[in-house]
This record gives sequence, structure tokens and C-alpha cells, in this order.
Amino acid sequence: PAVTVLIIACPCALGLATPTAIMVGVGKGAENGILIKDAESLENANKINAVILDKTGTITQGKPEVTDVLWLNNDSSAESILLSMEKQSEHPLAEAVALRLHSVTTVEISDFESITGKGAKAIFNDKMYFVGNQKLLLENHINIDAKLLEKAKEWTHQAQTVIWFADSEKALSVLAISDKIKENSVQAIQELQQMGIELYMLTGDNEATAKAIAQQTGIEHYQAEVLPQDKADFVKKLQSQGKVIAMVGDGINDSTALATADVSIAMGKGSDIAMDVAKMTLISSDLTKIPQAIRLSKHTVAAVRQNLFWAFIYNLIGIPIAAGILYPINGFLLNPMLAGAAMALSSVSVVGNSLRLKKSKL
Repeated sequence: PAVTVLIIACPCALGLATPTAIMVGVGKGAENGILIKDAESLENANKINAVILDKTGTITQGKPEVTDVLWLNNDSSAESILLSMEKQSEHPLAEAVALRLHSVTTVEISDFESITGKGAKAIFNDKMYFVGNQKLLLENHINIDAKLLEKAKEWTHQAQTVIWFADSEKALSVLAISDKIKENSVQAIQELQQMGIELYMLTGDNEATAKAIAQQTGIEHYQAEVLPQDKADFVKKLQSQGKVIAMVGDGINDSTALATADVSIAMGKGSDIAMDVAKMTLISSDLTKIPQAIRLSKHTVAAVRQNLFWAFIYNLIGIPIAAGILYPINGFLLNPMLAGAAMALSSVSVVGNSLRLKKSKL
């Protein structure tokens, strides 16, 4: 009986219960374009009840294009200064402006400085120039012509992002930049809402553009003109309310919030820093992969629980029988060879149950 008990009690099934399910779950994720770095994020995704989405490059395509430009008094003589500034900036919107002005020659600017969440400034011929949002101009007491302001409002209501270019006295130009919503974003947002998950959109863009994108995608909660640190603070705020947060982003400015969230998801076509920080990466940058990842987590956690249940039941029943609990009743003693077969069967059943995950639909 001692040998039989030892064989039956061998905790192979218990030891295999969690890792086999996790391994199959991670493999299933990879098959579906979801790269999962660790078991913890796969398990935590099961508990997500709030998802925070960045706008540019996450909900939208992240390929902004300049659709219109208006210069003060039709004087575009400062184009070369604008191009020179935007070429030194790393922001996606700056790339769009640089692409639009690709035929213009650059000039030598100095003291270029990027201003987080607002834009940039630089000096040319001892004169300061600014490029960025309206807040940047207002903070520096720059005069904005009524015609430029009217055009900017019109573009903003069309869900276009507005970029201002100015010297130290007045606004010289206003540009409209459009970034289309991804084909599957609306579908993904609807799926997440149907799963009972709260959705929030955070963006550094202006209020009107953020509102237009939120309305087009069906997101109720959004915040505009958000700085990178504000995103992380917002994650903490929701966590303090007891919510399990998934942060989804693609850029350097999302990395702090990604590191703060319970589950961090990066777009595969985003920045290297975002992918490095995030625990999950969506290879195709398709938002419909998020509900898939949550369903995968639910299936995986269910498989782990089933495995543990059957492993415990096996030991609960097997050990007393191996110890001879039936011997006084009917003289039955479990043969060590049968015990070995039963032990192997328990391990096979756990592995088999885990492999069922491969056939589950996401």
C-alpha cells in the first residue's frame, strides 16, 4: 500500500494543470496575432472591466495626412521654417506636415525645443517660431487672425486635427490634418461594450476632434488634450475605484500608462518602446483582437480551473483507495501497476483538456 499511495500521490497532474493550459493559451494567442509575454497578463485579461484606448494609431490608422492649409494673407514665405521645425520633431503629425511640404527647401534653425503635449518652438534669424496646438499660441500671447480661427473651427468640427504655425507675435498659418478611423475599430468597440466592459478614450488632440471621433465610434467616455502623465494618472484613478484596467496604445506617450495598467496592450505597428513595455502586442494593430484576447483569457482560466479540479478529485479519491480504505469492506487493494496507469491517465486527461483550447473559437 505504501508504494501504491506514493504512485497515486505523485502530483504530476497538479503540476501540469496550470502550465499546460497557459502554454496552449499563449500558442493560441500567437496563432491569432496576439503575442503574450507572460502568464500573468493572460490570466488578468479575464478580469478586465475597463479598457482605455489611445486615439491616434490605436482607434485611428495613425497615418495622418495634411488635407488643407491656410496662410495669413496668402503669404506662404515662411514654409521653409515650418518644414525645418517639423523635420526635427518626432511626432506623427509633424511627419504629415513634412510630407506635405516635401518640395520646399529647409533652412538652418536653432534652439529647437519640443514642448510635450503642445508642440515645439525654434529660433530662425533671432526670431522665435512656434508650431503646435492653439493652447501653445495662447500661452505665448500670440495674436490669431479671425479668418484663420474661423477656418480652424470649421476643420475641427469635421473631426480634423488643427496645427498652428506662428512667430512670436501672430499666427502665420493653420493646417488641417486628417487621420481615418480603422475599419475594425467600431466593431471592436461594440464587441467590448457587449461584453460589459467600460470604454475610455484618451487623446492629446483637441476637444472637438476627440468628441467627433468618440461619436463616430460609439465611445461614451473620453478626455481631450491629455498629456502623457495624465494618462497614467487616469489609469490609477480608475484602479482606485476597483476597476481592472487594460491600457491600449501605440506611442512613446502611452508607455507610462501602459506600465501602470493591469494589462498593457500595444499595437504591433506602433513604437518599439510601447511594445517593449506592454505585456501583449497585437501584430496587425487590429482592435478586434482585444475582445479575442479577453475571450482567450476566459477559456484559459476555465481550463486551468478544470485541470486543478480533476487533479484534486483524482488525489481525493485515489489516495484513500491506494491506502486501503476499501480493504476492511471488500478486501480490495489497489495494485501498484494499476496505480501507475491511473496516475498516467490523470496527467493525460489534464494535458488533453488543455489541448482543447486549440479548438476553442475566439
